[in-house]
Amino acid sequence: MRLAFMGTPDFALPTIQALIETKRHDLVCAITQPDKPKGRGRHVKAPAVKQYAMNKGIPVLQPVRIRDNQEIYTSLVQYRLDAVIVVAYGKILPAEMLDIPVKGFINVHASLLPSLRGAAPINRAILQGCASTGISIMQIDAGMDTGPVYRKVQIPIETDDDAVTLSSKLGVLGAETLLEVLDLVERDNLQPIPQDHEKATYAPMLRKDEGEIDWNQDPITIHNMIRGLVPWPCAHSHIGPKTLKIWKASYLAEDHDLPQGSLVKDASGLKIACAGGYIIPHALQIEGRNIVDSHAFSCGLKNDRIILSQGGLQ
Repeated sequence: MRLAFMGTPDFALPTIQALIETKRHDLVCAITQPDKPKGRGRHVKAPAVKQYAMNKGIPVLQPVRIRDNQEIYTSLVQYRLDAVIVVAYGKILPAEMLDIPVKGFINVHASLLPSLRGAAPINRAILQGCASTGISIMQIDAGMDTGPVYRKVQIPIETDDDAVTLSSKLGVLGAETLLEVLDLVERDNLQPIPQDHEKATYAPMLRKDEGEIDWNQDPITIHNMIRGLVPWPCAHSHIGPKTLKIWKASYLAEDHDLPQGSLVKDASGLKIACAGGYIIPHALQIEGRNIVDSHAFSCGLKNDRIILSQGGLQ
């Protein structure tokens, strides 16, 4: 089939790689978001999909707007497409565009629809403490992840998974599942099944303020937060006026009489008291410094006990 690809972040890479390297289909162009400033230096960086597509000689389009964009509309018509593959493109597609390809727009979504519709299904699955998640290959319609589903594949969420590792697993699974679906769709041997909209749940975009840790919560909730919010906004607290990010941790459910938010250094290492247990940090980052392991961090502490605060208020 003649295909176009729409996607932006690293999560989309396994799919575009599979489409090109398997040579089962003819990928004629890639559409991705514009280059944006990234990192501390705010250097302009091209999206992962653009970099890969250009290296493979695939034409790349980067519209600032997708809605009411006659250039993109005309390009899609002129390519005489059988289907458009969408993986984390990052913008809602206009309804008038959906009928251009013969077989429509086919999306790789990182949840088991109708659960976790929206922009952040991987993060929300971890934050909610889900035991499993998966991939849905679906037909895009005018709604947000509301279209009928071709296939769903479930995988467990391991206790040491975070949003980065789970995204990597689901990205590969999505690519493999999409190729299977495309082979069937090409032969008209697979029809999508409508979703049960009454069972829908949602995974809204992450907000920066969601990263603030409340040490009055239990260790499992906080541990899920640490796992679910990497790399952004990253779960964090404060030492005085400085933000302390916790990139990786484990937890211990255990009664104690310490004030919540107590960062304690003892013979066993570092631990942070919360309701009914401790968070055991493994990778931390104080504002203005690099990420370090807990041993290196503890060597820089002047006191064996510090009270962490929300918003740098203490």
